[in-house]
Amino acid sequence: MSSKSSHTAISGAGLLIALGIIYGDIGTSPLYVMSSILKSGRIPNHIDPILVLGGISCVIWTLTLQTTIKYVIITLNADNNGEGGIFSLYALVRRRGAWLSAVAIIGGAALLADGVITPPISVASAVEGLRIIYPTIPTVPIVIGIIAGLFLLQSFGTQIVGKAFGPIMLLWFTMLGVLGAAWIIENPTILRALNPYHAYQLLVHYPGGFWLLGSVFLCTTGAEALYSDLGHCGKGNIRISWAFVKTTLLLNYMGQGAWLLEHQGQTMGQGPLADVANPFYALMPPWFLLFGIGLATVAAVIASQALITGSFTLVSEAIRLNMWPKVKLNYPTDVKGQLFVPSMNRLLLIGCIGVVLFFRESSNMEAAYGLAITITMLMTTLLLTMWLRKVQRVALSVVAFFVAIYGIIEGSFLVANLVKFPHGGWVSLAIGSMLMTVMYVWLKAFYIKRRLTDFVKMEPYIEPLKQLSNDESIGKYATHLVFLTSAERASEIEQKIIYSIFQKRPKRADIYWFIHVDTTDEPYTMEYKVTELAPDDVFRINFRLGFRVQQRINLFFRKVVEDLVRNKEVDITSRYASLSKQHVTGDFRFVVLEKYLSVENDFPTQEKLVMQAYFYIKQFISGEAQYFGLDTSSVKVEKVPLVISPVREVALTRVQ
Repeated sequence: MSSKSSHTAISGAGLLIALGIIYGDIGTSPLYVMSSILKSGRIPNHIDPILVLGGISCVIWTLTLQTTIKYVIITLNADNNGEGGIFSLYALVRRRGAWLSAVAIIGGAALLADGVITPPISVASAVEGLRIIYPTIPTVPIVIGIIAGLFLLQSFGTQIVGKAFGPIMLLWFTMLGVLGAAWIIENPTILRALNPYHAYQLLVHYPGGFWLLGSVFLCTTGAEALYSDLGHCGKGNIRISWAFVKTTLLLNYMGQGAWLLEHQGQTMGQGPLADVANPFYALMPPWFLLFGIGLATVAAVIASQALITGSFTLVSEAIRLNMWPKVKLNYPTDVKGQLFVPSMNRLLLIGCIGVVLFFRESSNMEAAYGLAITITMLMTTLLLTMWLRKVQRVALSVVAFFVAIYGIIEGSFLVANLVKFPHGGWVSLAIGSMLMTVMYVWLKAFYIKRRLTDFVKMEPYIEPLKQLSNDESIGKYATHLVFLTSAERASEIEQKIIYSIFQKRPKRADIYWFIHVDTTDEPYTMEYKVTELAPDDVFRINFRLGFRVQQRINLFFRKVVEDLVRNKEVDITSRYASLSKQHVTGDFRFVVLEKYLSVENDFPTQEKLVMQAYFYIKQFISGEAQYFGLDTSSVKVEKVPLVISPVREVALTRVQ
């Protein structure tokens, strides 16, 4: 099956996995959206028919315009060889302007920041429901324990997680649809909410109606994660499952509206509705309530999954685009598109626990929720506009219409959410700003290092390498000496590697190997090419690996050497006289050059700050040896200075 067809293929297992890992956030929104709208009304919790019809109408058309049309129909087409997310979209258009990197960094950082807020508020909202039965129960330790368990599950892979969560979410969405449909039949007046005129009435004529968009927006916060998780489930599975999910969501929202219209003029928490705090639970008959609360609790815990898996995808894409440190990526299952990022898993876990300890209550977290994701959606719209116009060649008039519609919609959501900033929204923006700083530093440092890397022709050094290999006056460093090189041309090599071999400490070896890894835009490419620079003395291997292929260079290199030996292109037998007689294989030693910032530099202030920040962050992450999957027992990490601009004049005076 081709890569393209595999990402559009539809299967029962794929649909189940999609339900389990993608729709948790957007699927649990009926728990709090209408409750939030009512609390934000002119009279808190008062059931006003204009507020009910207008609020339901806003939700219906937000899910239609934002989630269905923008993301499911349009944005899912902008896949990078089956992978989704804002960084995949950026990779498709980055050659259209350098300024687009800033758009991608802002959007990606904001989405990762939202991934720190979503698990705490989802889990806390669920656990706090236990207070109905146990009023004094301490919820914070329980929330932290559940979050820790959820992140522990990630190491088993999204296929296993999705299969575990999928049946539960299928039951959840079925329950949403059945409960909602029952109340729509009871009071079909709510079907009037399908008319967008009621949304217009609410936003324009209802006092403070525009600011209710901050609550309405909560119904679509999971749309960006839906796009980010494209590589985990495939386009076909997402589109088919969304048709089912959206139907059940709309039925439930309208069911809540039907119940509210039955009680218009009353106030929740007072009078006849003294025991009703949330219209969602009011839909359930008394005999079903206990089961419904239990299922809602489990579904709310699962809601965290979409942004967690989306965050893994974002980080892997950011690494390929040189916007994130080269951290280790694991592929826990054989299913293509699924991965686990241990460092990001730990970072999200620490961030989530910090949010729980800071806010403690889900009601306090609501103010921090939603603001960051509106920024991501706006950035996605900008990149999508470039993709439609420059890559797809869509007519300018159509693109202008798209920009106008979604600029107004998402701009309005952003303005309405800005009121949350002083009440906790600053937390998500602060987290996003820190992540944005890391991305900017990493990308800027990449360009600085690339500009300062000196490459030299390989040809003048072939003969000296052969002479060094045969110079018995120098102790042998290794039988096989392997360097990782960033030189894209086989005829070139970094000056630093030549310096390391001949000057840093003369490194005599029988055979010199130079390995270059090229990451392709195709996700699962696994190719290599061998260039013999000097017969039986100097070889270069070029690996072409897809951006979804785990970097196991130690294993791949061994496989290449075995093929060369089988084809009698190289002899890897040890050249020590005593060992050669016994046909013992020679030892292999990798040398990884790790740059450091020399004090002997004179460079612009901005670049100085960037590089200082880069090397400061770098000391907290694993080195390139671990990223490339090298056997650490045979790796020598050698530090070399990154000379940016050596000081040209030194005022020294000689005295007698």
